[in-house]
Amino acid sequence: MGNIYLFSLIAGLASALVLIPFTSNKTKEKKGKRSNPGALVVGIILIIFAIFSFYYLTNLDRNFTSLWILAIPVTLLGTYFASGKERMVKAVLFLGSLVFGIIILSAFLFNADEKYEVAKMAEKTEIETFDEKETPASVPPKFARNKMKKAFGQVPDTSYYELGNLKIQKVNGEYVYIAPVEFSGFFKWLNGNTTPGYFTISATDSSDNPKFMKAEMEYTPSSYFHKNLKRQIRMQYPNHIFYGDVQLEIDDDGKPYYIRSYGQYISARNGFDVLGIVMVDPKTGETEDFLLKDIPAFIDGAVSPEVVSLQNSYYGNYIHGFWNSLFGKRDVRLPSDEGTEANVSPIFDENGDMYYFTDFTSPKEGVDSMLGYSLTNSRTGEATFYTGNLEESYMDSQGALQIIEKKFIEKKWNGEMPVLYNFYGEASWLTPVLDSNGFLQNYFIVSAANPEISVYANTPNEALKLYKTALQRGGGTVDGSSKAEEKQVRGTVIRVYKEKVGDFTTITFLLDNKKNYVVSSENSPLAIYLEEGDKVQVNYLDTGEIFMPVKEMVIEGL
Repeated sequence: MGNIYLFSLIAGLASALVLIPFTSNKTKEKKGKRSNPGALVVGIILIIFAIFSFYYLTNLDRNFTSLWILAIPVTLLGTYFASGKERMVKAVLFLGSLVFGIIILSAFLFNADEKYEVAKMAEKTEIETFDEKETPASVPPKFARNKMKKAFGQVPDTSYYELGNLKIQKVNGEYVYIAPVEFSGFFKWLNGNTTPGYFTISATDSSDNPKFMKAEMEYTPSSYFHKNLKRQIRMQYPNHIFYGDVQLEIDDDGKPYYIRSYGQYISARNGFDVLGIVMVDPKTGETEDFLLKDIPAFIDGAVSPEVVSLQNSYYGNYIHGFWNSLFGKRDVRLPSDEGTEANVSPIFDENGDMYYFTDFTSPKEGVDSMLGYSLTNSRTGEATFYTGNLEESYMDSQGALQIIEKKFIEKKWNGEMPVLYNFYGEASWLTPVLDSNGFLQNYFIVSAANPEISVYANTPNEALKLYKTALQRGGGTVDGSSKAEEKQVRGTVIRVYKEKVGDFTTITFLLDNKKNYVVSSENSPLAIYLEEGDKVQVNYLDTGEIFMPVKEMVIEGL
């Protein structure tokens, strides 16, 4: 804590030098008003103590530019108490501190272009397709948190603790939610001293049950005084600029670490650009500082979701400066607030890398058209903005949630954590559906370009299979833009099954090559005449599934 003492001492003495008049005021002396040395010493001590208390309690960075709020009243009072040439000097100091304060307070009016450049993203048209074999991290955090709360009896001395913030991470190749056990109050901290561990639960399997992992932690967000995690970080890094909350990360051996993103101001103590993380061992309080390029491999969320949300705001609002974001709003795109962590949603790609997803919508009221979406790498902070097919109009996440709400209006179910994927070449919203108690009921998929095409099922993969058929019925894409390779086969029909769905018929058939295919009469009207023994020529997508989607089919002799 030596640094905060030294900082408070220097700032206090500097304030005292400005406040104390060094030239005598003859008028005041004639009236018998002389300075009292004892009162001056007490005043200096009080100033030092006040500065120490402020920085200790707020954990504000201890750069001298952070003293601008103090400088204005101190120099004003110093000018008032001084006289003669000293008053002129201190008046100049007051004007200087006032100008500096105005610059800081008005910086947001002038640095919007710099913020946009910092947050500028690479742009692409369409997101890469998502393979059905790759299970998305689709368990909603609210549902996972509810299950953890119900399993809280696994925690020793349960009455001392409560569940901390939930976050997603990949541990040993598995996608899991992690939530630390935190103190439930000051007196519980006095009695408990340490927290016993954390909970973990699958982020892909809704039937999984929470597991309590023992890991004693002394430096936590809910501890107090010198054991408070944020204060411990600030004591070790007094000049760092932090943004976002602390996050718990687990290495592949199950050992917990807390991390926090740090960076630099864009200009004049305004705006933020991430540079790295500080990592803390919560058992010992030991800290390490890493640039983003050097972070340990087990850390997934080096860039906090709060930082990503801030950068999305810069990118969406400040394309033509600050004033345009308020008035003209030309080309302005507002990031959605439907994310699960600070308005963004963590997802994983096929390589197991975590990204933060955010869709952007129009600033016009009553418009639910999506203007694009961003994916930000959670380790590097690099972001890509996807415009989608510019010839089509896509529905945003809010629109998808409204469809779900109307679909289950009688049951009062709601969607949570909508994420846009490219299923079978169709931009589609995948959304878990929860009941009023926060329990998972099903998974809902709706086309972003054709909202009338939607399905739901108990698991994401079951919903995907239904969605593939629904796309064929509804005139959706299901074309070569998906990962599946388009192939051709000739053969004899061994078995046929026909099902009337709405205005069309879905035909499922087995060929003599022992493979199954599915086609809708909307795409191939003559398929309704298909019978056992027919010879057919089929163009299909090799998705590797049991029933592969047919693009075109010709029945020989028909």
